[in-house]
Amino acid sequence: MGSLAEILLFILDIAWFILIVHIIMSWLIGFEVLSLRQPLVAQIWDALNRLLEPIFSPIRRYIPSTGAVDFTPLVVFVAIYALRIIIGNNMM
Repeated sequence: MGSLAEILLFILDIAWFILIVHIIMSWLIGFEVLSLRQPLVAQIWDALNRLLEPIFSPIRRYIPSTGAVDFTPLVVFVAIYALRIIIGNNMM
C-alpha cells in the first residue's frame, strides 16, 4: 500500500507544481511582464489552462464571484494539501 501512496503523492506534487506555475504566470501576464502575443507564452498559458480548467470549473460553480480576484486556485491548494495529509496519515 505504501507504493500506491507514493505514486499518489507524486501526482499531487506534479499538480501542486502546475498550479504554482499557473498562478505565477497569471500574475506576470496581469502585470504585463509577459505578453500573450509571444507565441511561447501563449502556448504555455493555453496548455496550463487546458490542464487546470477541468479542476477549476466545478469549484467555480460553488464559489461566489468576487470580481477581479479568483479564489479557485486557493481552494485547489487547500484540497491538494488536505489530500496529501490524508494519504500520508492513512496509507503510509
